[in-house]
Amino acid sequence: VQLQASGGGLVQAGGSLRLSCAASGRTFSSYRMGWFRQAPGKEREFVADITWSGGITYYADSVKGRFTISRDNAKNTVYLQMNSLKPEDTAVYYCAASSKSRAVLVGGNADYWGQGTLVTVSS
Repeated sequence: VQLQASGGGLVQAGGSLRLSCAASGRTFSSYRMGWFRQAPGKEREFVADITWSGGITYYADSVKGRFTISRDNAKNTVYLQMNSLKPEDTAVYYCAASSKSRAVLVGGNADYWGQGTLVTVSS
């Protein structure tokens, strides 16, 4: 599986962005998908993940209520809708795919990673 993230950019605080992660391969729908981010000088952190069916989602406390993860298995794409953005959301955002448990994915041990897309939120 190859992952291609896109949709990052510069936005003012309070604004919105939607990230997309397009996957190649016929087995996309069997993977749990997640989004992570890494701010300058900080470690990569978990943002959100979604089950293969899209029926269950999880979020980091820092983004709960503002971000929404979704997926379209027909399009082999996972999305991250980001609303009410804050300067502290500034980071490179990565999508990830895992065939293993949620704990493995959240721990950062995904099977596949996208190349990252930069989100910059100005105050």
